[in-house]
Amino acid sequence: MQPIKIAVLAGALTAAPAFAECTAPGAPSLPEGASASMEEMLAGQKAVKTFQEANIDYMKCVEGRITAAKEASETAETKDARAAARETYATAVEAYNEAVSTEETVAGNFNTAVREYQAANK
Repeated sequence: MQPIKIAVLAGALTAAPAFAECTAPGAPSLPEGASASMEEMLAGQKAVKTFQEANIDYMKCVEGRITAAKEASETAETKDARAAARETYATAVEAYNEAVSTEETVAGNFNTAVREYQAANK
């Protein structure tokens, strides 16, 4: 049983550097709905979809870090290891929540642009 605990702890502690491998996508540039052409709006829609796909991949990566850190905090044998795992967990949860918030903002801004486009092109 001892080798398993050590392996889990080692995996979680190495997850912190690997967390840097999870790269959040940048938010896309969106068209100004009131003055955009249909082509610009379609390009904006494509950019949003591409961003959302990349963001899903990023969030899956972060979920892996969350799981590893949680397991490490539950099996850590020292206070320092437990504290490090909890810190990694908190950082990963914060990153995940930020990714969700960014996606909601991008979607909301694009929906606003669509409404502005529709109002300008009645």
